[in-house]
Amino acid sequence: MAIYRFKEFTPVVHESAFVHPQANVTGDVIIGKDVYIGPGCVLRGDWGRIVIKDGCNVQENCTVHMFPGVTVTLHEGAHIGHGAIVHGAEVGKNCLVGMNAVLMDEVVIEDECIIGALCFVPQKTRIPRRSVAVGNPVKIVKEVSDEMIDWKTEGTKLYQQLPGELHEHLEAVEPLREVEADRPKHPTSYMPRKK
Repeated sequence: MAIYRFKEFTPVVHESAFVHPQANVTGDVIIGKDVYIGPGCVLRGDWGRIVIKDGCNVQENCTVHMFPGVTVTLHEGAHIGHGAIVHGAEVGKNCLVGMNAVLMDEVVIEDECIIGALCFVPQKTRIPRRSVAVGNPVKIVKEVSDEMIDWKTEGTKLYQQLPGELHEHLEAVEPLREVEADRPKHPTSYMPRKK
């Protein structure tokens, strides 16, 4: 893993968490239980602190950073989609931040919100609990329903199981040169949400 001490700060990673070998974790970063950090992620705790609480996932190619002296907190079960940027923001419990969304400084996303893909959340914006927010700049469009939060929670459970599976099964190998006749199929127990 690319884990780096910076000045007096050494990252803290719970033993049940999985930080991909192609992720970069620097300085004052605290990673909780059953957290998944995907390849290409950059968690830069060089100027401030990053706290990623239990059960979060920060997917491929995300960036988490801040201005000097700021703490970025991802609360329990926060789900940060592929390519998102969290800069000096706070993300509440059981939130979903969509792919390639950008959360700017001093943003607060309250618990159980859904922030749409490609969304831009300007500095000092506060998104109230259980809001669905989309657009550039962000606009709140409706309330998160029980069905939506149940669907999100089930998806996050997959990511909470993934660290253990990766610890047990991930291995570097040479590729096959052709597809095996009996190649296994993937389960389809979780599907995109129907509108």
